[in-house]
Amino acid sequence: MPAMTVNGRPVQFDMDPETPLLHALRDASNLTGTKYGCGVGDCGACMVLVDGEALRSCLVTIAEAEGRFVTTIEGLSPDRSHPVQQALVAEQAIQCGFCTPGIAIAAAALIRRNPDPSEQDIREAVPNLCRCGVYPRLVEAIQRAGRVTRRRETISAAPVPGIDPADAAQSVPAMRGPEGMGGDDPSSATETSEP
Repeated sequence: MPAMTVNGRPVQFDMDPETPLLHALRDASNLTGTKYGCGVGDCGACMVLVDGEALRSCLVTIAEAEGRFVTTIEGLSPDRSHPVQQALVAEQAIQCGFCTPGIAIAAAALIRRNPDPSEQDIREAVPNLCRCGVYPRLVEAIQRAGRVTRRRETISAAPVPGIDPADAAQSVPAMRGPEGMGGDDPSSATETSEP
């Protein structure tokens, strides 16, 4: 069973060692912020940090990740305080959001090794595809994140999540059928969860 550290926690995957890390993270660990885009390493939606390096998790097997430190978008900053996350929001460099986790991971790796990146540095280090075309704002956001990292600028923080993910299942009841459409019948509920 391949073992690694994911978002600071030791995990073992009881899966085929050739399973792509992407599927282990999404399906076994329920870390769905890492997106399945193309599955062949072209789009970058599945980027995660592996020992601090941005890698496409669809191309890395869990055997190759064994013994390494993996950070997903959930582990980058649970309260959204990472300078890249703050700058993406401040520069409105997010449209549909599907590619955003992979972009944030690639940008965080870049800012960590080069907190003053040029536009060319960004284009080389963040090869992610964005169907919405936020590229000009993306360059501005990453450069702004670099300035924040270098303490040359601050950003008014984006709001923190409204609910702790650990509490979400307890606070948000599972979907139930509406009254008069089987909602009264407990056997018709897909799942019930009372806080």
